[in-house]
Amino acid sequence: MAVGNRSALLMGLVLLGGAVEVSAQGTPQKQRVTLADAITGANTVQPGVVQALGTVRTAGARQQAAIGAFLPNFTVTSSIGDFYSEGARIDPSTGQLATSGSSNLSVNTSISSNVDLFTGFRRGSERRAAGANRGAADASLINVRYQQQLTTTNAFFDVLAAEQLQVVREASVRRAEEQLKVSVALLHAGKGIRPDSLRSVVTLGNAQLQLVNAQTQLATAEASLGRLVGSDDPVGAVEDTTLYLRLTAVDTAALRAEALSNAPSVNAAEAAATSARAAIGVAKAAYFPSLNLAGSAALNGSQQNHYNYLQQRQISLGLSWPIFNRFQREQTITNNQVAADNAEASAADARRAVVANLTAAISALEAARLRIGITQTSVVAAQEDLRVQQERYRLGAATIVDVLTSQEALNQAEVDAVTARFDYVRSRAQISGRCDRDLGYRRADGDAARGRAPGRGHRGAESQARLRDGERDRPRPPRGGCHDPAQ
Repeated sequence: MAVGNRSALLMGLVLLGGAVEVSAQGTPQKQRVTLADAITGANTVQPGVVQALGTVRTAGARQQAAIGAFLPNFTVTSSIGDFYSEGARIDPSTGQLATSGSSNLSVNTSISSNVDLFTGFRRGSERRAAGANRGAADASLINVRYQQQLTTTNAFFDVLAAEQLQVVREASVRRAEEQLKVSVALLHAGKGIRPDSLRSVVTLGNAQLQLVNAQTQLATAEASLGRLVGSDDPVGAVEDTTLYLRLTAVDTAALRAEALSNAPSVNAAEAAATSARAAIGVAKAAYFPSLNLAGSAALNGSQQNHYNYLQQRQISLGLSWPIFNRFQREQTITNNQVAADNAEASAADARRAVVANLTAAISALEAARLRIGITQTSVVAAQEDLRVQQERYRLGAATIVDVLTSQEALNQAEVDAVTARFDYVRSRAQISGRCDRDLGYRRADGDAARGRAPGRGHRGAESQARLRDGERDRPRPPRGGCHDPAQ
């Protein structure tokens, strides 16, 4: 009975493993995108980017209106009407006396124009404020695009990391299945004991559970990437071996200087501060008088005068000077000054935040670089240790606990290697975003796959030259390579 239960248990595990494998193979073919295509798609459909584009359009319209304030406006009107009165009245269209019980058909055409000759420097201040506002909108758009690029890049790496973790978990399942076969074979040959087979069964079950979790993590990552790029279906990532470059040297001082001058978040904050300061001048213009010139010309004709058109012309020069408006001007100026102080404080904090975040990213980059080397060494050592323990187990010199411990150590070493690898590439992406620099990744066919936001020049060539080619990262699994973003 015990042998029958054990056989049934083993058969159930085999069927479970087959179900996991069939589930993985039965997945329909999904769309896959490169990193550059993912960034382009996200920058097209994400609401934050669309809203930033709308803000740029609105700022451009405001800038156009500010320039138009220096130009005169023109209005043309035309009307036709039939006037009837039971008593003697003045025709409002022609200004003539209409007899009792008569009607009069009249036609009126006029053109009018007015122009501000002096507005207390308001138009100039509004034009400067509109230009500053447009600059702030442009800088904000670039910052939003870089932030979205970083988010999309991390989501892309999440998919690649989940795929590689799934490969690791599949390898651990295969090792557990092989160890189970060895334990069963030794048991049948009379050289093993039943607890060894049971421990192998438990290990196989745990490995299959970890594989299911890895598959779930991959499905979640692909669904998130699909949402970012505007797809209703999960989207996979096209792996590029040039994503796994390890740099040998980073000039931290140059990167900090470059980040302070080029970081999109700093540029956006400083542009917002400039726009806030320009608004103060608009508010102060209310202390000055304004001078307006207006003129009009009209032609009026009616049935009563046989449509002989009468001309009317008018020109006027108006002066307006608000002497006292119950301190409303002072309130507006104070509000704008407070807004400018807040914007300048935010800009200063943005500069400090960039330096702090860049320092953290550089530290994380160096730590991940060290972990990559350590974990790769650990993988090689764990593979050799497992091989030795398996051979000793076959010879009866080691227990199943020794083998399973070595097997679990190898599984964890492979997981740590994947984690360290993607911690490194994410830190690189963070540094690239802080310094307004291309991520530098290339398509698998060699074409450049730049993620820079439109309208930005390529800056930081000197600092990029300091990021020299390093050794190629060849993790196991998957395959990886190196590419210097400075090239």
